[in-house]
Amino acid sequence: MVSYNPRVDKYIADAADFAKPILIHIRELIHAVCPDVEEAWKWSFPVFIYKGEIMCNMSAFKNHASFGFWKASIMPDPDSLFSKEKEGMGHVGKLLSIKDLPKDAVLKKYIKAAMKLNDEGIKVVRAQPIEKGKKDVVVPDYWVKLLKEHREAEKKFAAFSYSHRKEYVTWFEDAKTEATRNKRMAQAIEWITEGKGRNWKYEKGQPGN
Repeated sequence: MVSYNPRVDKYIADAADFAKPILIHIRELIHAVCPDVEEAWKWSFPVFIYKGEIMCNMSAFKNHASFGFWKASIMPDPDSLFSKEKEGMGHVGKLLSIKDLPKDAVLKKYIKAAMKLNDEGIKVVRAQPIEKGKKDVVVPDYWVKLLKEHREAEKKFAAFSYSHRKEYVTWFEDAKTEATRNKRMAQAIEWITEGKGRNWKYEKGQPGN
């Protein structure tokens, strides 16, 4: 029996009009391929859990939606699906309409590959704290996990200066509640993908500075 999470229902209902059909299609496709999948909520995004592990996630932003696989780094990529990550967040590029999604047959193949990894209990070795010279920033595991789902943001965050990375991590760690931290991380993903530091509004060249 298909099980839907009310929180995911609300997330889709609150999404921008362009994103609603994208999220609905992804959701229905995942349930069709993996009837035992469970819907959950992490890092302010809907995630899909199979055999006790995250399998994939979807998200909607102001101008685009995204879809990603939790273990993409060790999944086969016969259709070069993951090469689209250069164009935006997630593993299939920026999704502006349902037409931007890969064909259902392709997505089903990748969902099955993700299921197989969870069936076999294969884990992904997560990134270690990022270092630069003699300085390093200890990156919280929850932030490392979220970055893995947003490769463009991950690349730009790794290329940031020590101070820029520290500003973001400190911002997350200073959050008083998990909800506040999740909201900050969602905002950070957008800013980092655009190459912006935590305090970009106050940098030289910005309006008013």
